[in-house]
Amino acid sequence: MSSPVAEYHEEDALGKAYDGRLMRRLLRYARPYTWLVFSSLSLLAIEGVLQLVGPLLTQRVIDVALPAHDVAAAGRMAAVFGGALTLSFFASYGETLLTSLLGQRVMRDLRHELFAHLQALPVTFFDRNPVGRLITRVTSDVESLNDLFTAGVVSGMGDLFTLVAISVLMIATDWRLAIASFAVIPFVWITSSIFQRSVRAAYREIRTRIARINASLQEHISGMRVVQLFGREREELTKFDRLNRDHLDAHLKSIRVYALYFPAIEILTTVALASLIVAGARRVEIGALTVGTVAAFLQLVRRFFDPLQDLSDKYNMLQQAMAASERIFKLLDTPVAVGLENAESSLVAQEERAAQRRALAVTGSKSWADARPKVTVEFHDVWFAYDIAHVARTGASGEHGPEWILKGVSFRAEPGRTLALVGHTGAGKTTIVNLLLRFYDPQRGRITVNGVDIREMPVGELRALIGYVQQDIFLFAGDVASNIRLSNPLSDEQVATAATRVGADRIIRRFPDGYGHVLGERGASISVGERQLLSFARAIAADPALLILDEATSAVDSEIEAEIQRALSVLMSGRTTIAIAHRLSTIVNADEILVLHHGQVRERGTHRQLMARNGLYERLYRLQTGAVSGQGEARALASGM
Repeated sequence: MSSPVAEYHEEDALGKAYDGRLMRRLLRYARPYTWLVFSSLSLLAIEGVLQLVGPLLTQRVIDVALPAHDVAAAGRMAAVFGGALTLSFFASYGETLLTSLLGQRVMRDLRHELFAHLQALPVTFFDRNPVGRLITRVTSDVESLNDLFTAGVVSGMGDLFTLVAISVLMIATDWRLAIASFAVIPFVWITSSIFQRSVRAAYREIRTRIARINASLQEHISGMRVVQLFGREREELTKFDRLNRDHLDAHLKSIRVYALYFPAIEILTTVALASLIVAGARRVEIGALTVGTVAAFLQLVRRFFDPLQDLSDKYNMLQQAMAASERIFKLLDTPVAVGLENAESSLVAQEERAAQRRALAVTGSKSWADARPKVTVEFHDVWFAYDIAHVARTGASGEHGPEWILKGVSFRAEPGRTLALVGHTGAGKTTIVNLLLRFYDPQRGRITVNGVDIREMPVGELRALIGYVQQDIFLFAGDVASNIRLSNPLSDEQVATAATRVGADRIIRRFPDGYGHVLGERGASISVGERQLLSFARAIAADPALLILDEATSAVDSEIEAEIQRALSVLMSGRTTIAIAHRLSTIVNADEILVLHHGQVRERGTHRQLMARNGLYERLYRLQTGAVSGQGEARALASGM
């Protein structure tokens, strides 16, 4: 019985061995490299014709040169044969280079398209698709297509050309011997069919186990701190060993199939040679057939079965490529997030704003506020449930339908003002930010920016307006400057200015290479507080019109927090600011505070107004500042007293 984790990473069943629709779509990727395809086919045709030179020369030497004791003629034929081998070598060398170049370029283009598409997919897609499976799509599945273009389509056409050329020569030379040689072809076809079915199942098991290994590696390497902290090295090694052994068993199964197939084809080839000798011996004896013709046929039969065997192997390569392409195109056909069809829109907006900044700097302006758009954000009776499938299936609404995370939330955030969101864990604070960033869309109600429904805005343009400081900071492996700059076309001076405005420059100067200091993956080489300061500088560097702070000072010490709070008073000027606060002391000066409880706005007002109301906010504030104590007060807050 398979585990739920195994089923989660299970590969889709393989489809048809050949699908014309998929093949036509695949061949479109080779269209820019048509010259490579035709050059390869030309070299393969030359190589196929040269395959016939050896048998023909053998016949001439045995039937003509040797009986006449013409050593000079035999020498000339040997020289011609040497020249044919040389030409065949260079044709094979060129064909290998060109087909490899074709496969690598197609693979590069496809990986680029896959990665660009993955970046445009909605967050909900990644919620339900394991990372290991997506890695398999971009690596192993694309590699299967590389094999198709490198040694499949083009080489397969070359094998077909060689088969036709040899068959025509055999029939033209002696049709009786040709029929005797072809007698084993039905048995070759039966053997190949059995082989194809067996290896197809083996390949599917291999791909499934590769996906499981990728998923396991990604999960456990990312969680290595937890693994080591709880001493789970032995247990995790046992799990991985099981996955690794399953992968080995799947490979051994395919090896056993190949180990049976190739000797079987070799036996059938030997049978064909034997039938040829038996059929030709009597005719040679009575003088109806020359020894040279039989010798030429022996070579032709050997050359005939080599591409036939290759075609059977290429059939399985084709079948794997079809399965891989079906999975890849299923991913590429997944609808992207609305508004991200043109993923360059945010970059264009950022470049325009950067140009405005440079122009203002030249004119001596002291502030970039004039170049920054004013943003007013409004939530209009917004309802949201993560259980979107339930909503779509049942059409339920209201509090008795799905598990609503937000219930009728309405508010307005204006330029130059700070709106704070507070409440217990799970109250809906982060969900509001996720909806504003278009990671999800509400099932009811609407969200507007300057009166425009954000579902009608390109996502790139919307996010270009926003600077987001997350509590869960993600830094990329790279230098400090690139992590602050990201995709914004900022100069080194502008990066340094952004870091200085939030106090990050004091920390950056301590790094060995300053702004050129290379960070580890996810910024693991620096402290959490340092990561949070860099994240803050990153948000400010873009000079956003809308600033979102998710407990922006939760991981910094009191001294740095004081610096950031001083910087915030300047940076928030003219901006629309939405702050999620867990420590209420950080938002006492907010223009408006929304108190969320179980997805609803239960209270709103300034700190002074909410404290005077003696409601949820006042109890929560007193509980955090130590004015009251006891579990009873906490339980009262959780229940909504």
